[in-house]
Amino acid sequence: MKTFKLKTLAAVAIAISCASAAHAGTWSLGASALVSPDPYLGKQDRVYPVPVINYEGDDFYFRTLAAGYYLWRDDSNRLTLDAYYLPLNFRPGDSDDWRMKQLDKRRSTLMAGVSYAHTEDWGIIRTAISGDMLDNSNGLIGDVAYLYKFQLNNWLLTPGVGVTWNSKNQNKYYYGVSGNEAARSTLSAYEPSDSWSPYAELSAHYQINASWNAFFLGRYIQLSSEVKNSPMVDKSYTGIVWTGVTYTF
Repeated sequence: MKTFKLKTLAAVAIAISCASAAHAGTWSLGASALVSPDPYLGKQDRVYPVPVINYEGDDFYFRTLAAGYYLWRDDSNRLTLDAYYLPLNFRPGDSDDWRMKQLDKRRSTLMAGVSYAHTEDWGIIRTAISGDMLDNSNGLIGDVAYLYKFQLNNWLLTPGVGVTWNSKNQNKYYYGVSGNEAARSTLSAYEPSDSWSPYAELSAHYQINASWNAFFLGRYIQLSSEVKNSPMVDKSYTGIVWTGVTYTF
């Protein structure tokens, strides 16, 4: 089952913007690699190459899989309309488990919403809410986090902690098992409710020279019981390790 865990990558692309120091009118191109343990039963984790294409303007941004328009932006505040591609999907024919092969497909979607970040000397408060725009899950995803940014020689480090909320529709579409699916697969029927999943993250940017930068981002997500209890899931956690280099001009 080739479930490309770019849901996390897309959300992280928005999250990094709150801690980035890019100047308006700049482009960044680069290459990166992504690895993420997938919670679905019968899935083997893989490493994926990901091209990096970023643009930071006065009024809008584009970062790999996410784009946004600034409604309010100053030294301390960013209020943004965001849109991002959510390629989280499930294709039954790609699963290693015969029971999972009997389930219905779960499709990728486009998410859109609003995010806000407030920056002070003591840290960054980040919040976001987004909803499915293509009527696949009809779900909502919310996020709130605290981050602290500091400089260490050529390194810009930003550790943080947060929690993600998934609505009932979001969990039902990606992790629920209908009665018909249960009859075909022998998996138990399951209808989850909404859920909260805490996480910890660390982003690191290393300035090689005026144009070249290396970056690393790690996020560990503890899955909620509503997700862990799904018969489609065989892990209690997920996350991401994303690293690469970029050229800014």
